[in-house]
Amino acid sequence: MENGISVVLLTRNEEINIDACLSSCTFADEIIVVDDGSTDRTIEIAEKHNARIFHRALNGDWAQQKNFAIAQASCRWVFLIDADERVTPDLAAKILERSKGGDRAYEVQRHNRFKHIRAEHGNMRPDWVCRFVPKALVTVYGQVHEEVRVSCTKEKIEGDGMIHYPYRTWGQYLNKLNTYSELSADRYLSEGKSISVFKDIVCRPLWSFIKIYFLNKGFLDGKVGFMFSVNNAVYTMNKYVKYYFLKNYSGEL
Repeated sequence: MENGISVVLLTRNEEINIDACLSSCTFADEIIVVDDGSTDRTIEIAEKHNARIFHRALNGDWAQQKNFAIAQASCRWVFLIDADERVTPDLAAKILERSKGGDRAYEVQRHNRFKHIRAEHGNMRPDWVCRFVPKALVTVYGQVHEEVRVSCTKEKIEGDGMIHYPYRTWGQYLNKLNTYSELSADRYLSEGKSISVFKDIVCRPLWSFIKIYFLNKGFLDGKVGFMFSVNNAVYTMNKYVKYYFLKNYSGEL
């Protein structure tokens, strides 16, 4: 499809999110869903949106899963979205407008939202993410925090951007940090990264807190900003602690 747009989404047990997510993608000519063994109503809901569904195990590698999903798209343009994200009407209109132009990759701004709290600074401040790209010019790299790389010029789409609902509960947030710390430790081991108890386990977490709470103004979010800043520092410490024990004692205490 010459100027068509494929929305690409990875899923696993996303029945709470997927309907609102796909309903916001009014600009899509095609929806690609790659599912990692969902046991809830994720597939049923995706089918109601006429999604093309592929079943593939994630195996802890988000980049390869996303590259597989992109490869299934039949349109010239690809829009990458997560189930906990929503495209605003303003962004949808601007995506359609830019799909008529030349080969460029577009970054959109993502704003975090929660049901009962307000957190807009620190590590919850709005960020720019590369999501609207020509299919032929994009590759995703990295297992944990994957990076979208393109072989064309990047531009920002100013405006409302996307709404992101990252965590529903504190437990979900902590579980995600735990998973990411384990994946980071595994990656450091595969890369043969050096490890220093003082620099990596003492100084890095301290710097993480200072950067997020003070430099990135997490303090403006009050007590919640302090909680997020402390937990990000703990996450930083944990990934290096896990790597230290993996490297020296095969992960055992």
